[in-house]
Amino acid sequence: MDWQILLYIAAIVAAIGFLILCVALAMTLNSLKNTLKEVSGTVSGLENQLQGVTLETTNLLHKTNELAEDIQVKSEKLNGVVDAVKGVGNSVADLNSTVRNITSKVGVHVEQNEDKIAQVVQWGNVAMGIRDKWNERKIYEARANAAYAPEPKQKKLPHNEQY
Repeated sequence: MDWQILLYIAAIVAAIGFLILCVALAMTLNSLKNTLKEVSGTVSGLENQLQGVTLETTNLLHKTNELAEDIQVKSEKLNGVVDAVKGVGNSVADLNSTVRNITSKVGVHVEQNEDKIAQVVQWGNVAMGIRDKWNERKIYEARANAAYAPEPKQKKLPHNEQY
């Protein structure tokens, strides 16, 4: 009978041990359940935040694409402006070379006709001198022939034939 009691005691100890194991396992699973609920809530919040970030990223990507297209269009327009400015630069360069050619040709002609030009200038000075003298003479004659009309109530100065 001793063996039976020991066997019952061993069975009771085993049952108590199994009960403690089950209670510990239940507490662990309950704690794990609470932790998993918190993780689930965190993952749900992260999912919502990720959806917001995804939406913002999509909007940013659309805006970036629109900006890239706008830059492309403006770049093409700017290429036209650059080509036009290049054309203006070429025209100015051509104009400068033409002016240089004309200036050098005029300089050559002036050197060749230097004596004739000097003579024309001298004759022009003589003609202007004659014209000035002629105008002075006309003004002098007009003053000499002008009749003196005194202002009313003005006294006459004595006239002396000597002057």
